[in-house]
Amino acid sequence: MIVKTTTLSVKTESRETFKDVTASIRKFVQKSNVQNGQVTLFVPHTTAAVTINENADPDVVTDLLFSLKKSFPDRKEFRHMEGNSDAHIKSSTIGASETVIVEDGSLKLGTWQGLYFCEFDGPRTRKLFVQVIGE
Repeated sequence: MIVKTTTLSVKTESRETFKDVTASIRKFVQKSNVQNGQVTLFVPHTTAAVTINENADPDVVTDLLFSLKKSFPDRKEFRHMEGNSDAHIKSSTIGASETVIVEDGSLKLGTWQGLYFCEFDGPRTRKLFVQVIGE
């Protein structure tokens, strides 16, 4: 069994954004020499997340960010003193990890799917832990 782990540095330029990290994850999987297994992505931040969604039309990301802002607006009633409660809620809603099957040395994503690092309290430089396991 092969187990390889890396940490990607993700720099975000705005308070809320989705960064497509699919190419970086593909490259890491290819270099790992794992033919069949899985890759796990984990975000060690409470105001960021990771998700799988369409990466063919950039309007999908725009719509996702719009919907998250409408569903979880910043509110004066929030008590968290840092002023980023909405970012914590968005992070928990999207989630801190994703797992993707690796088959024949490649990510088994759907035709239109991509992997996104989700920033909700930027701009910042963040970490994304990536681990591939398999044979």
